Amino acid sequence: MKWRRPGRAQAFPGHQVRLSGIVADDMTHDIETASLAETAPARRGRRRRGGEKTGPDLFPQKPFKQPRHIFKPLEAVSADELEAIHDASMRVLEEIGIDFLHEEAKQILKDAGADIKPGEDRVRMDRAMVEELVAKAPAEFTIRARNRAHDLQVGGNALAFSCVASAPNAVDRDHGRRPGNQEDYRNFLKLSQFFNIIHCVMGYPVEPVDIHASVRHLDCVADMLRLTDKVYHIYSLGKERNLDGLELTRIGYGLTPEEFVETPCVATVINTSSPLRLDTPMLQGLIEMAKAGQVSIVTPFTLAGAMAPVTVAGALTLQNAEALAGIAFAQLVRPGVPVVYGGFTSNVDMKSGAPAFGTPEYMKAAIVGGQLARRYHLPYRSSGVCAANTVDYQAALETTLSEWGAINGGAHIIKHAAGWLEGGLSAGFEKFITDIDLLQKIAEYLTPLDVSEAALAVDAIREVGPAGHFFGTQHTQDRYKDAFYAPIVSDWRNYESWSEAGSPTAYDKANMLYKKALEAYEQPPLDPAIDEEITAFVERRKAEGGAPTDF
Repeated sequence: MKWRRPGRAQAFPGHQVRLSGIVADDMTHDIETASLAETAPARRGRRRRGGEKTGPDLFPQKPFKQPRHIFKPLEAVSADELEAIHDASMRVLEEIGIDFLHEEAKQILKDAGADIKPGEDRVRMDRAMVEELVAKAPAEFTIRARNRAHDLQVGGNALAFSCVASAPNAVDRDHGRRPGNQEDYRNFLKLSQFFNIIHCVMGYPVEPVDIHASVRHLDCVADMLRLTDKVYHIYSLGKERNLDGLELTRIGYGLTPEEFVETPCVATVINTSSPLRLDTPMLQGLIEMAKAGQVSIVTPFTLAGAMAPVTVAGALTLQNAEALAGIAFAQLVRPGVPVVYGGFTSNVDMKSGAPAFGTPEYMKAAIVGGQLARRYHLPYRSSGVCAANTVDYQAALETTLSEWGAINGGAHIIKHAAGWLEGGLSAGFEKFITDIDLLQKIAEYLTPLDVSEAALAVDAIREVGPAGHFFGTQHTQDRYKDAFYAPIVSDWRNYESWSEAGSPTAYDKANMLYKKALEAYEQPPLDPAIDEEITAFVERRKAEGGAPTDF
């Protein structure tokens, strides 16, 4: 018998079978594609069955829950090779050193025994000092969210996905590429709140450059507190921004100063200025975050062939030295403060010098980065990124490979996992939706297989016997609605049904879906008294001039 893909009224050749109350299209495609009429080319129409789906019904998703690593992380290098990278990193810190461009930071390091010559910024630390300090950091911890149901576990076997962060531009099909603005910024926050597979917001999804830089952080953090109730991030761009972000967080969470310093509630990313430099704003951020007991994700951005050696091993040596220097310093400020080992090593296109992501080299670096983080018993951050300029094959391929490297490296936080385009220069609304579909599929992949007696289905196999089918069995009837992952972008209809609906592409569907998600978004509740206190703080700090814009 020749196989033919099932159509609307035919489940399998020779078996005119329907599950009660559903047709074949509904089994394989849970979203009513008739609503794509707004974006799809005009074709033969077809009548909606039961009306257009909206809100949560349009987006099959499970409740908020962090996926768990159920597979052992890969190891791209042997134990001896890993020790060689560690030893090379220690030699860099002992013999070459790293510049700390901050007087207070240098004094803290000198008092702890680091080698610093008078009048110089270069700091050399022996390996015993580095290893002793790094060992003080916790292997896992919890970051409290405003909604305690969204608390974030960091470390162990827990995994968290964050949306795109820090893009200077926003892009969608309707309005094209434009500089970031507050409306787009808020819309990305709403999408991050709406989709349960986004567990945290580690940075401004897009930079709202229509707000003056001196007060931008005040509006942005206030928006994070109001539009989301998930764990979020503040930037380390000068001491004042840190202090303002910390105080807004404390107010928004309703904590006393004493409670706040004992409760990790907010994170920052500390990027080294590779090669071998920690600048003043980053060091101020490390100091203020550590003093407040909050989380720093120390992440060198080491591009092999540009600001890092052209070999992956050399780039990893530099990444490791810089990350450990920052982590050790944080432990000097406040021993035991939570930190995360960040890895963001990739390579450049040697023809143009442009950053490349989702490359074989990126994947190897992500996996070895995880090995290094585990060696030091530290949580690990990686990224889901691409160099594509639009939502196309390249975007899907490179993002998937980046995610695969991060997952196989045992990452605990994956930044930029939804919406990243153009090497981080754009945040894409359609890309956000296609990435949501990818992340939800990854979460299903990481869901343990059910091998209970009921799942083994021996009774159903006995009932059907040879040459039958399982569509009509009670076993299937009881499970078909939730048996398989229901995609929001992938289209599983046959060609005829797809063509009849207007031949929509993933780009078409994602364009429609991000707008539907914004329509369905509901702002999380916030105590009116806290809301008023946030407003008062923001207004007062704006009146005082906000933060300086020149360092």
